[in-house]
Amino acid sequence: MRRPDRRALPNRALSSGAFRFAGLMAGISALGSMLLLVAVAMVTNHAIAEGLSDAVATETGILVGEDRELGRAELVRAIARHTRAVHDHAFRYLLVDRAGKRLAGTLPLAARRVGWGEVEIVTHAGRVRVLANGVTLADGAVLVVGGDMEDLRQLRDELIGFTALWGGGIVLLALVGGLWAGTVFLRRLDQTNEAIDRIVKGALSERLPRFGISPEFDRLTANLNTMLERIDGLVAGLRQVSVDVAHDLRTPLTRLRHRIEGLLDQPEPGPGDRVGLEDQVAACLAQIDEIIRIFSSLLRIAALENHEARAHFAPVDLSALLARLGAVYGPAVEDEGRHLHLALDEGVCAEGDGDLLAQAITNLIENATRHTPAGSRITVRLLRPEQAASGPVVVVEDDGPGVPEDQRERVLQRFVRLDASRSTPGSGLGLALVAAIVRLHGGDLRLEDGDEGTGTKMGRGLRVVIRLAGRGLA
Repeated sequence: MRRPDRRALPNRALSSGAFRFAGLMAGISALGSMLLLVAVAMVTNHAIAEGLSDAVATETGILVGEDRELGRAELVRAIARHTRAVHDHAFRYLLVDRAGKRLAGTLPLAARRVGWGEVEIVTHAGRVRVLANGVTLADGAVLVVGGDMEDLRQLRDELIGFTALWGGGIVLLALVGGLWAGTVFLRRLDQTNEAIDRIVKGALSERLPRFGISPEFDRLTANLNTMLERIDGLVAGLRQVSVDVAHDLRTPLTRLRHRIEGLLDQPEPGPGDRVGLEDQVAACLAQIDEIIRIFSSLLRIAALENHEARAHFAPVDLSALLARLGAVYGPAVEDEGRHLHLALDEGVCAEGDGDLLAQAITNLIENATRHTPAGSRITVRLLRPEQAASGPVVVVEDDGPGVPEDQRERVLQRFVRLDASRSTPGSGLGLALVAAIVRLHGGDLRLEDGDEGTGTKMGRGLRVVIRLAGRGLA
């Protein structure tokens, strides 16, 4: 994987998805500002124009009334008075007689017309547009009243400027924020890619750095690291299993090869040698069966770890199951010089696979028989769930030499055999198979010191406690 060039980070940030997203948001913000500006301008223009037209119409009505009631001379004086009174020429007037002669007002004669319209006039401040309303008086004279539209234009211009300024500021902030977010995102992404590069090259203990941008990315990183830890454990387990298989099978295969070579080197057997030949062939077959059992156990553990066997789960009467196992294995244990004792609560049931649970308990009884001295006491207990939400507990305990505390996790691994048990038959897969069955049932397996107060004491003893998961079944 090619290492990213940090010097080109700003340029890469400009082409990053985060910056493009920020640019899109900036464009949408600019478009929204423009639409808002147009809408506000239209509403403002309409409101101000309506207010101005109402004011002009009202002023026109007042002047027409004065002309009708007080006469033309009073109207001329009223126009002069209003012209002086209104602020900054908010209203402008024109009164012309029937012949078109100006009688009063400051509007140009070009504004003389009847009805509504806009007139442009020139003042000391420049060109000004006026909303004008002209009416014909009783004697044919024309009165024109105009309202100044300059305030409306100034308000519109200020609104456009304000919106453009803030719109541009929003766009600029969005782009700067997008560039910053893109730079931070790319820097975190580069660190993640570098960690992935090291993992691909074999550093399976490497973990992805925390993104630190948002909880969603941190949760993604945590899940990926959990997955990497799982993969690391599986690879380490596969490597260990490969080494253990090679180590544990090399001795029996070598021994088997030597036996077969010995058979080939023997001269043609006579009638009296047939029994010895059959014994050697039987020994070879026994070693082959042992190798086949090892591979079968490995395949069984692999199948259990896939959790496909959970599809066959059903209610299991543990009390009846353990009673049956005690009846079957009790005589065999007695023949081996040990004593099997059962202490079972009645009517204890659990959800699981009855055959697999029987296999696990059988393995524990056989282990206890194999690794304890003659006269040992082996006890199998079945306890009801302590609480409604907990599962039943199965205990297999002996008073043999036990397992050192620092080796109890190790003996649950495949092909692990303690030095003290090297002299006894076995492949080191029995407890590993029990642990796999317990994991399949979602339970917990613990190895503890035995109870010193029970049975014939040969050592500290070993207590294997299986606490099944889930709610016990009545």
